[in-house]
Amino acid sequence: MNRLAALAAAVQRYYPQIYLACHVDHVRARSTPFRLSANDSLLLTHLDEDKPVSAGQLARHLGVAASTMSATIQRLEAQGYLRRTPQPGNRRRVELRLTPHGAQAMAATSALAERHIRAVLAQLPPARRKRAVAGLAQLGRAAVQYQLKKPARHASPT
Repeated sequence: MNRLAALAAAVQRYYPQIYLACHVDHVRARSTPFRLSANDSLLLTHLDEDKPVSAGQLARHLGVAASTMSATIQRLEAQGYLRRTPQPGNRRRVELRLTPHGAQAMAATSALAERHIRAVLAQLPPARRKRAVAGLAQLGRAAVQYQLKKPARHASPT
C-alpha cells in the first residue's frame, strides 16, 4: 500500500472512532432554543465568521437546489445565524458568513457534543492536543478546498 493510501485508510479508521465517541442524537428543531434542524446545523458548519462562502458553491456541495438554498439562507439570516453580502464585483452573487450568534447556535446543535470532545481531548497531554487539533484543522481546510474543486456531491462507490 502506498503512503497516501495508508493515510487514507487511517482517516477511514479514526474518523468514525471520533464520531462514535462524541456524537449526540439529533433533536427536533422545535425542541432546541435555537430552533435549528439537523440540515440547518449542517449548513452552518460550512460557514465561517471571517472567510466567506458563496451561496452557489454551498448549494452545489450540499446537493440542494438554488431555490431551496435561497429559502434556507433567508430564514437563517432572519434568525441572525448568518450574514449575507453581495460579492464584490458581482452584486448578483451572494457571500455568506457565520454571525457570532450563528457560531453559538452551531456549537450548541453540532452532531458532536462539546463535553465529549473536551473529554476526548483531555486524554492527551496539552502539547499533543494542540497538534491533534491543528492537524484536524489542516485536514478540514484541505477538505474545503477539495469541495470547491469537485463538480458536485457524489456517493461513495459500492
